[in-house]
Amino acid sequence: LELVEKKLDSYNMSVKSTGCGSLERSFSLDDFAVGKPLGCGQFGKVYLAKLKDPEYIVALKRMSKEKIMSCKYEHQVRREIEILIHLKHPNILKLYTYFWDETSIYLVLEYAINGELYCTLQNQPDKRFTPPKVANYVYQVSDALAYCHNHNVIHRDIKPENLLLGYFGEIMIADFGWSVHAPSMRRTTLCGTLDYLPPEMISRTTHDEKVDVWAVGVLCYELLEGSPPFEADCKKETFQNILCKDVSYPRHFEPGAIDLLNSILHKHPQKRFSLERVKEHPWIKKYLDVDFLKMLAEKKS
Repeated sequence: LELVEKKLDSYNMSVKSTGCGSLERSFSLDDFAVGKPLGCGQFGKVYLAKLKDPEYIVALKRMSKEKIMSCKYEHQVRREIEILIHLKHPNILKLYTYFWDETSIYLVLEYAINGELYCTLQNQPDKRFTPPKVANYVYQVSDALAYCHNHNVIHRDIKPENLLLGYFGEIMIADFGWSVHAPSMRRTTLCGTLDYLPPEMISRTTHDEKVDVWAVGVLCYELLEGSPPFEADCKKETFQNILCKDVSYPRHFEPGAIDLLNSILHKHPQKRFSLERVKEHPWIKKYLDVDFLKMLAEKKS
């Protein structure tokens, strides 16, 4: 893990021009009042915390060095930090700063007060959102991912559990542990969540940023229906559905939504819509709350 620490040490360990204020200093755990757990992951927990000076509410992600090393996950941790520290977008969770001690690595993150999109989805009638809500969520995710792709970053693990809701109800993409900074934009590793894997990743052929476009399509379907389109009782059947099965649509899906999904969920990645075309699709524009997006850009600038 010393290699990870040396790599991180090459970065500026300070917060500059963030929502925390204009701070330029290193941090330790003593700088925070740590509150209740917000969630837990493979390597530790995320806590509600308050920066003492100046006072500011954040989410503090604490990861065990021992667990990271035992799972050989050092590369993913370093990658998540490297990527997040450089991404600045209203719909991407901010990483304010990071530090470590003898036992743990800490990420100081923007606090998403409204929690996981997945939890909100599960609490909806029929466990699905209304078409206007879905269209606006899909636009926000697509805009943030297009920004990532313009910075040569592929997320590779878009799913409701990795999407948080901020103070204004906006989408905030989190968990960049599987992301890659890929100037060539071509990868072959299998990663991401089973139901959201595109055909090219299952077949282990090279893939590019189009894997995120596929995930947007699966996300759109799940938010409208309450379950992903290729879901099955076992891994083998799910893979077979993704590779071979055409998408079937419930009766309550609007024609515009079906047209959009058919344009995204192509088995061949090069036939999928670009994210810019997703954002410009008539079904998205029909419901898009432009005033909300303008307000969000102003508030989070």
